[in-house]
Amino acid sequence: MEPLLKATHVSEMFGGLKAVSDFNLHLNPGELVGLIGPNGAGKTTAFNLFTGVYQPTEGTIEFDGRSIVGLKPYQITQRGIARTFQNIRLFSELTVLDNVRIAFHDHVKYTVAEAVLRVGRYFGEEARITRESRDLLSIFKLEDKAEETAKNLPYGAQRRLEIARALAAKPKLLLLDEPAAGMNPQETRELMDMIRWIRDQFNLTVLLIEHDMSLVMGICERIYVLEYGQIIAAGTPEEIRQNPEVIRAYLGGEG
Repeated sequence: MEPLLKATHVSEMFGGLKAVSDFNLHLNPGELVGLIGPNGAGKTTAFNLFTGVYQPTEGTIEFDGRSIVGLKPYQITQRGIARTFQNIRLFSELTVLDNVRIAFHDHVKYTVAEAVLRVGRYFGEEARITRESRDLLSIFKLEDKAEETAKNLPYGAQRRLEIARALAAKPKLLLLDEPAAGMNPQETRELMDMIRWIRDQFNLTVLLIEHDMSLVMGICERIYVLEYGQIIAAGTPEEIRQNPEVIRAYLGGEG
């Protein structure tokens, strides 16, 4: 099986400091994989490299068999990578529905002229986008909030909205940056079930950064561990749980 995402010997320098060093990772289609490590280990830097926010100083990144190095973030989104953020980034003054609708517009079938003149395929496509956006809101239990302003949602609901918006981009790979941050234990358990479900329902590959170890160990099939920008371990949850280097660096205890 060819990996969907493959990072090979990737390094990223910031003014002489290596945020990521000789980073190697692969994701097979349909996998649910975790990326863990202490604060400052380079996890979000890796996500920024995968999504074109940063360009690697060294190494290669391939997605679906093609290099994505040098592409802009919107081009990588169009290729099929979507993400959420550690700090929620919604269009806070727009409605919940419009936050999702916006993400569909990379896939519209009408032209700019049809949109400006509101002719041809415009109305049919806009109706389809609204219908599919409401379907996503229903999945994430937000259908009754569709006309509310996004900033007025409770924190957990904003997290769900951000995931719904990411799915509207129709990705092959979904990157989740600390999706359980700020959630209580009940919300975290519901999130675990939701991540599994959307992976299966939408035929996705999922890579997640998360500090909640019960979530990571509970849903991930493989886990990578970062320390000071380098992968120090990779394996199944059980292998990671028993790895002396991981115990020393992250899970706590003596190893």
